Amino acid sequence: MQGTVDGFTYGLVTPVTAFLMACLGAALGLRCTTRSLRTRGASRAGWLALGATSIGSGIWTMHFIAMLGFSVREAPMSYDRPLTFASLAVAIVMVGVGIFLVGYRGATPMALVTGGTITGLGVASMHYLGMAGVNFAGLFEYQTLTVALSVVIAVVASIVALWAAVNIHGFLPSLGASVVMGVAVSGMHYTGMAALQVHLHPDAAPAGPGEAPTSLLLPMMIGPGCFLLLAAVIVMVDPLVVTGAPRGTGPLPGTAARCGGAMSSIPAQRRPARPYETASRRAYRQPRSR
Repeated sequence: MQGTVDGFTYGLVTPVTAFLMACLGAALGLRCTTRSLRTRGASRAGWLALGATSIGSGIWTMHFIAMLGFSVREAPMSYDRPLTFASLAVAIVMVGVGIFLVGYRGATPMALVTGGTITGLGVASMHYLGMAGVNFAGLFEYQTLTVALSVVIAVVASIVALWAAVNIHGFLPSLGASVVMGVAVSGMHYTGMAALQVHLHPDAAPAGPGEAPTSLLLPMMIGPGCFLLLAAVIVMVDPLVVTGAPRGTGPLPGTAARCGGAMSSIPAQRRPARPYETASRRAYRQPRSR
């Protein structure tokens, strides 16, 4: 028997909230990735790790907020806690691999494609592993072509997002890139849900023990939600992360040539001061000696 699926039990509340969380995670992650390109050593690794955790937490939170609006009318659902939080770990680790690859290899086409592919596969893996953690008296079946389309959306969105993190440094352009990534991640989620068919087992036992959808909301907001808040505070404290511009202590490494040699103009003004004074005195003394 086929079950009746409702993906919008609470109307537009869950998809809009999920979209905003995806945008927040993407915005923080992309700005941290941009910031890492201006540092070296352990600081770069720290910013990249913060960016990967922000993006992974954002898409994981987005997924399960959207899942709060998902229900099967004929069967109650619960969630398996280990699989649910394993999907968070998969998202953070795979997104981290992609971000670290671009952060250390640079914005080469090969690094962007490879890193974006790994990141996109991490987003898709998080989604389908999270779906595997749903317990109910039945099983899920997916349409292969639609699933493939959802994976392609995730990969393309990740490549574009990593490109934006490396090449777009202004606040408003980066915000636009974050919105684009939020749309793509949400689109990937609902495309994957469109591939879903629910088959119920009339004689099957009730769903096994697990977490009810509403009981997942509190730990979800306390854990990844608080982390995203902390990451937002770190980003806002560092103006370089927000604006993509230096603090006022000089241009970024490698930008002196583009500024027309502005850094060398200061010493050039200091050196002629004493020679100019000596020449004027010499010119003044010569006429008087004659």
